[in-house]
Amino acid sequence: MTRRIMYQVAMSVDGFIAGPNGEHDWITMDSSIDFIAQCGQFDTAIMGRATYEKSVAMHGDVALPGLDTVVFSRTLAPGQSHGARIMREDAQNVVRKMKHLAGRDIWLFGGGVLASQLLSAGLIDSIDVAIMPIVLGTGTKLFETALPTQLRLVDRAILQKSGIAVIRYAVADGEAMIPRISYVRGDGIIV
Repeated sequence: MTRRIMYQVAMSVDGFIAGPNGEHDWITMDSSIDFIAQCGQFDTAIMGRATYEKSVAMHGDVALPGLDTVVFSRTLAPGQSHGARIMREDAQNVVRKMKHLAGRDIWLFGGGVLASQLLSAGLIDSIDVAIMPIVLGTGTKLFETALPTQLRLVDRAILQKSGIAVIRYAVADGEAMIPRISYVRGDGIIV
């Protein structure tokens, strides 16, 4: 069985996944989102250099509970650093191989540039966007550049308390079966 690459990310209403200085302090926390259950879907998280550097600056590391975290960078020294394994290899080639290794799905945790590369290469199977009730005006886009891609709606949940809309799309031409959202608790959900 092929592992799925699932891009799960918070986004402002105007399409940004990080603020103008890479900040994430605008992301609304909602107890209806079970972060442990979300992490439990995966055994690997992948991210780009910018996401890694901002996370280290804000939190001291990038370790996610129970996940092997891999950072793709052409400029950082390869090796272990701040809870992650840094790789200089071509992300598309490495991710293509990762999909065929035994294990749970792979979480594309962040990085508009990395997400664009993987989407353009046909490697992303689904996209979960948690739309935050905020307009940022500028910042890091959900995708920095990417080929036009048709998506198919799989599931959605509106979190009444916070106003977050969680939407799961499957890449329409993908072959992977995409499950419904399971990391959002049922209380306070409008469907």
